[in-house]
Amino acid sequence: MIPKLRAWDKEDERMSYGELEYFDDSINYRFEHFCTGADEDVEFMQSTGLKDKNGTEIYEGDVIANQNKESKNWYVSHHVVVWHDTGFMGKQICSSGSYLGLDYWTSGENGYVVIGNIYENPELLEDTKNESR
Repeated sequence: MIPKLRAWDKEDERMSYGELEYFDDSINYRFEHFCTGADEDVEFMQSTGLKDKNGTEIYEGDVIANQNKESKNWYVSHHVVVWHDTGFMGKQICSSGSYLGLDYWTSGENGYVVIGNIYENPELLEDTKNESR
C-alpha cells in the first residue's frame, strides 16, 4: 500500500493533499499549492487508512469525536489522531491524555467522526472534560 499524505503549509496556513507522481526510479508527491524543498515550513501527515462513520478519510492530526454509552448516559470525548508506539491511536484531549486504538470505535454503537484538525481548528484542542449529553 502506498500511503496517502497531506501537508499543512505553516506560512500560507493551508492544507494540501498529495498526488503521487511516478518516475523511472522514484515516487514523488505533488501538493496543490507548493513544491516541497529544504526551505519549506511544512508539516506532513499520513492517512491512517481508516474512515469515520461518515466515510471521511482519517489523517494524523485530525480531531475525532467519539460517542460512548456508559450505563444510561452517552458521553462524547475528543481525541487527536497520532502515531504512538506501533500504530495510529486516538490521544484523548483531557488531563489524562490516554491513548486508545482507532479500531476500538469501528464496531457496535460506538462511532467516531472527524470534526477538524489541529492546524485549521486549534480550538478543538481545549479540554472537553468528556461532555455528557
